[in-house]
Amino acid sequence: MLDLSTPVQYTKGIGPRLAEVLAGKGIHTVADLLHYLPFRYEDRLNPRGIAELRPGEMATVIAEVRTSGLFRTRRMPIFQMTAAQGRARLKCLWFNGTYLRDRFKPGQMVALYGKVEEDRRSGELQIMQPQFEILDEGSEDNGGDAAEQKLAESLEVGRIVPIYESAGQGRLTARWFRGIIRSALENMPPDRRDPIPAAVRSRMGLIAPNEALWKVHWPDAGESFTDLQAARTPGHLRLIFEELFFVELGLEFKRRQMKAQTGVAFTLNDRAREAIKKILPFHPTNAQKRVLKEIAGDMQKPYPMRRLLQGDVGSGKTIVAFEAAIIALENGYQVALMAPTEILAQQHYFNARRILENAGYRIVLLTGSLEQDRKREIRRHISHGNAHLVIGTHALLEQTVEFAKIGLVIVDEQHRFGVMQRLKLMRKTSEEKAANASSEEPSPSPEPDVLVMTATPIPRTLALTLYGDLDLSVLDELPPGRTPIVTRRVSDERSDEVWEFLRKQVAAGHQAYVVYPVIQENEERELKAALKMYRDLSNVVFADLKVGLLHGRMEGNRKEEVMRRFQSGELNILVATTVIEVGVDVSNATVMVIEHAERFGLSQLHQLRGRIGRGGAKSFCILMTGGKVSEEGERRLDAMVRTNDGFQIAELDLELRGPGEFFGTRQAGLPSFLIANLIRDRQILEAAKREAAAVLEGPNQEISQPEIDRALQHMHARWQNMYGLVEVG
Repeated sequence: MLDLSTPVQYTKGIGPRLAEVLAGKGIHTVADLLHYLPFRYEDRLNPRGIAELRPGEMATVIAEVRTSGLFRTRRMPIFQMTAAQGRARLKCLWFNGTYLRDRFKPGQMVALYGKVEEDRRSGELQIMQPQFEILDEGSEDNGGDAAEQKLAESLEVGRIVPIYESAGQGRLTARWFRGIIRSALENMPPDRRDPIPAAVRSRMGLIAPNEALWKVHWPDAGESFTDLQAARTPGHLRLIFEELFFVELGLEFKRRQMKAQTGVAFTLNDRAREAIKKILPFHPTNAQKRVLKEIAGDMQKPYPMRRLLQGDVGSGKTIVAFEAAIIALENGYQVALMAPTEILAQQHYFNARRILENAGYRIVLLTGSLEQDRKREIRRHISHGNAHLVIGTHALLEQTVEFAKIGLVIVDEQHRFGVMQRLKLMRKTSEEKAANASSEEPSPSPEPDVLVMTATPIPRTLALTLYGDLDLSVLDELPPGRTPIVTRRVSDERSDEVWEFLRKQVAAGHQAYVVYPVIQENEERELKAALKMYRDLSNVVFADLKVGLLHGRMEGNRKEEVMRRFQSGELNILVATTVIEVGVDVSNATVMVIEHAERFGLSQLHQLRGRIGRGGAKSFCILMTGGKVSEEGERRLDAMVRTNDGFQIAELDLELRGPGEFFGTRQAGLPSFLIANLIRDRQILEAAKREAAAVLEGPNQEISQPEIDRALQHMHARWQNMYGLVEVG
């Protein structure tokens, strides 16, 4: 008998060599193999007769190979195979089909799946690029009765057949996976204990795990084909819930473990309240008041705060973060603020000095580009406790940076840092002091509070998984004086009109951005490059204006100088790449022109647009497009013109790109789900989170301690082996 944890190489028919190929698909154990689900199904229970086929329909046809061969056209080689049922014939064509030259032999039985079309010239039915499987090798001595018997006993026909993605450059085919997975299922213990507590299974109406796997890999003849394709059969629902349940159980477990640790119980006294009031540059919004109350409430508790502050561009997250910093500072603790780029770190530094320095707080900036002597001096101030608010980039994570008494860690634009980096910074003091402490010294310092900020609106579905160990606060209200940005889309054929409009805005005393997707022309030949367009705009179009250039390859001090000149109003126009996407704040900038807007992601477009409209003047975002725009590109541009609501945009972006690409990087810590889909399975995710919390409430009449222990043991195994998340403990 096999076990879920058995290495896949010990499964019959695999061995060490094929196990290496499967590892490339993330299949290491029997559990991985059994959760490698079909990506679609074919209805071969009642395959269609060729004579019944109609143009325009998707169909599965089982027929006999009659002829095949390769012929060449001016443009490409095309492989043609003719299959038949008696006298009824079906033509199949594959473009660039050289690889099929020796694949088919007359007399073979094949299963074909694809869209039926009518050849305009001959009127014959045909399928272009059909998916196919050869069902038998068809020898001359194969009598009709023997062939029918063989097909009847096959896993390939007379049933709904699962179709798997092939592996190892096509060597491990869908047919191979069917045989191997069937064999593995047959060798699983029939009485495998269910790791999900009985009360949860009852509430959710879940079938047993073995039954679910059988039904998903080998559907019953009466199963709804629509439900199969939509992953909504009882088998699919069981497996989807199980995967999400154990992710949510892990996140909830992590959250409760954190709350069991010793934190800093800050005091919110009158002195701290007065200090907060003094820094406010305007009357706070109701959303800011609500969020600060949530944060302050967490900071007063004896366990560490772990909170995500989510707000659209311009919603006032930074001032809330500074208010939280004051609570820690007034209690005698240091605060660290980590930003993903030097430009953003510098902006936070300048803002913090402007807002907080007059109150007597000492603020320092630590970035990678500083000279070594300057870095050493700043690190000395940090370790001695002379630096109160420490702002920096990844440089804060270096081993040489030691805090005297850190109480609050603020992480800006969290999705640009790995989860492990966040953990490393928030554990800095306790780990360092533990390493340096003698047995006679007191226990390490308490864990600091952590406030994570992001201006990227994250749909609740993603927030439940990506930040499931954090409590959530949302700034859903813009400060007074912020007017909605007018967004328009134009073709680059009308660039003269755009430049004239931009010139009028500059004449009225405002500034503008012009953004390009690449720096050098040879990166993407058809795109206008920032360097070339900078020369054109500064020397020709706007020769009488002051035009600056900013891109990611410039040295740190040069970037700082360009931004300083733009912020001070010395530059009228800033030509830039997406280096300005995060954090650059110039209230006088009222125009954002984005060239080749169709090439940008939706969230990226929204972030870029958020760089303007930060003052009282009406602001304009102009999306210029060149050439043909894809259907998906049209949806992105339409959404930008239609709404300024970052959460609506984030929902559409998630739908268009899918969870795995939403942040553009796996370092964000998003689980690599095998079965669940965060867009399709939102309601199941909500239920999984609810049930996970109920399990961890402790043993009761419904859920016993052994069931809880079993679920937690399974959770640890899943997190370690399948989800690729950070450690639970």
